[in-house]
Amino acid sequence: MARILFTDDEEAIRAGFREYAEFLGHEVIEAADGMEAVRKCREEDFDLIVMDIMMPKLDGFTAIKEIRKHKDTSVIVLSARNEEYDKLYGFDLGIDDYVTKPFSAKELLARIQAIISRVRRADETPEQVVWEHGSLYVNLTARDVKIDGERIDLTPKEFDLLFYLIDNRSVALSRRRLLQDVWGYDFFGDERTVDTHIKTLRMKLGSHKDVIVTLRGLGYRLEG
Repeated sequence: MARILFTDDEEAIRAGFREYAEFLGHEVIEAADGMEAVRKCREEDFDLIVMDIMMPKLDGFTAIKEIRKHKDTSVIVLSARNEEYDKLYGFDLGIDDYVTKPFSAKELLARIQAIISRVRRADETPEQVVWEHGSLYVNLTARDVKIDGERIDLTPKEFDLLFYLIDNRSVALSRRRLLQDVWGYDFFGDERTVDTHIKTLRMKLGSHKDVIVTLRGLGYRLEG
């Protein structure tokens, strides 16, 4: 089971999530604001952090930036805002997922379990698997991406998405399939989550962005 830091300024939300998570065997540590979350991350280690954005004292995005200076713990953002800008900003900070309020504890725990399972599987995989396309170099085992020898900084979710596309290259992949296989749960929300991640991934791939082809009305395919 996982050790989770749950950060939200609403006590009822923290209590509701904690009750369900602990029932499933997880350990939940609470933080009521960003400053408390940063302090606890400096003192302790967690398998995953759930971070609300709109909080007093220190907002969630600022707290994530502070935590990232010392820890590379997986992060899921909670927010009542659904604007694309907020999602892109969060993914640029290196978050793993973005959940809009209101949410169900069941869905959130499914997302948490999917992220933790992928991280643990990656740590257990010894064989080096490499894919190259021109000057684009991808080491799937080391989670390393380079263009012309320069390392490209991808978020954990962008890594997962790119590696899944590579594993299924030349295959037409629907948004629904990408959500189920990359996010690792029965998705309840907006399929535009995939489009948002594809957009940021293409931006980071630069001159190689065209290896990801849009299939109108369906989804995406990686060529090469």
